[in-house]
Amino acid sequence: MKPRVFRSKGAWIVGWIWLVFAAFNAVDLIVRGSGAASLIAAAVLAVLTAVIYVTCLRPGIFVREDGVLVRNPLRDAFIPWAALGDVRVTHAILVESGDETIRAWTPQVSTRELSRSRRRADAAEALAGRTHAHWVAEQIVEERVRARSRGGDSAASPSLTWSSVSLAALGASLLFVVAAAVAAL
Repeated sequence: MKPRVFRSKGAWIVGWIWLVFAAFNAVDLIVRGSGAASLIAAAVLAVLTAVIYVTCLRPGIFVREDGVLVRNPLRDAFIPWAALGDVRVTHAILVESGDETIRAWTPQVSTRELSRSRRRADAAEALAGRTHAHWVAEQIVEERVRARSRGGDSAASPSLTWSSVSLAALGASLLFVVAAAVAAL
């Protein structure tokens, strides 16, 4: 089964637009830039690009055959189907496993989106109070039911890990800023 990925489409688009913008600016800085000002501009561009990657392109919920991977900006949480508890939606999707509650960075529900979905409830009772995040939560619960019917590891437990790629991207970009500032002195 290919993992199904749920994320904020708006953030994904903004992230890719930023990467194209940053690439054009990086090429311009390489071709025409010189001196300390160009080095500082490149460092700032690197930091902003790392932040955009971490906050817009990386987060998502990955529904896999063996469980759910919640990828937040700096941490990953993998919950096997056997360990998955309740899935709720507040302003974010909350995935419970034992004593742990993992808050998914994306997709989130804005107050405006929630109000709009409740106003539409009069027109379509079946969709009452449903937002994109509610639909994603339902997809996770449905997949849990299917996975448990196939049988699974009852001794499985969730795992929480730091994202080495995110931390490296942010750390390297900050080191670049420090190096640019020292070189500018």
